[in-house]
Amino acid sequence: MKQARFYRKIENEKVHCYLCPHNCVIKPDNTGICRARKNIGGELYSLNYSRISSLSLDPIEKKPLHRFHPGSVIMSAGTFGCNLKCSFCQNWSIAHLDADTAEMLPEQLVNKAFETKKSGNIGIAYTYNEPSIWYEYVYECAVLANKKGLLNVLVTNGFISVEPLKELLPFIDAMNIDVKAFTPDFYKEICKAALDDVKRTVELAAPKCHVEVTTLVIPGLNDSVEEVRELSSWLASISTDIP
Repeated sequence: MKQARFYRKIENEKVHCYLCPHNCVIKPDNTGICRARKNIGGELYSLNYSRISSLSLDPIEKKPLHRFHPGSVIMSAGTFGCNLKCSFCQNWSIAHLDADTAEMLPEQLVNKAFETKKSGNIGIAYTYNEPSIWYEYVYECAVLANKKGLLNVLVTNGFISVEPLKELLPFIDAMNIDVKAFTPDFYKEICKAALDDVKRTVELAAPKCHVEVTTLVIPGLNDSVEEVRELSSWLASISTDIP
């Protein structure tokens, strides 16, 4: 465990976590919605710090990033937990169940990624589950990787508060951001989150690093021509270069 950032102590040993827009108020011995941040004795701790559930050398296109160093490979790492509750989640076993993990400190992950440069590795992708709730670990790894000339990639749902996002962005080279639909009702009912917060992340990140957007098309839920047109027009208003 590691003491978490982006929280405030409040009454009766409760804490207010503001890492993401859920703004969880967490009682002692409880976790937030993400299951990865726990109130212990009136202090907030990251439970997934240095805990790895998944590690692989993947094609960059699998992230998916199609216009960022195409043909390369990247060390992909994930842990457990997520701050969304998407009913169609393909990584449910690590996002919302008690996945097996192994310890790997930031220096160890970065050194491992550096050693695989000879195999064509360009850096580290924080993926598989939601990397923003792995914040303390991702931030430390990203800083170390940046110093070693490795690239940092976030594969994220974009549901993060402004302050932590702005602090992390200088060390991030590329992001694939899920915009899961373009209606507030979809986010509220299917993902238990809010569209506007995700849109804000895209708008803040696009000028700072390479951004690509993924929308998983679900027939009957987010596949209308009107919705896809609105999503496309909004992305184009930010940058016509966003795939």
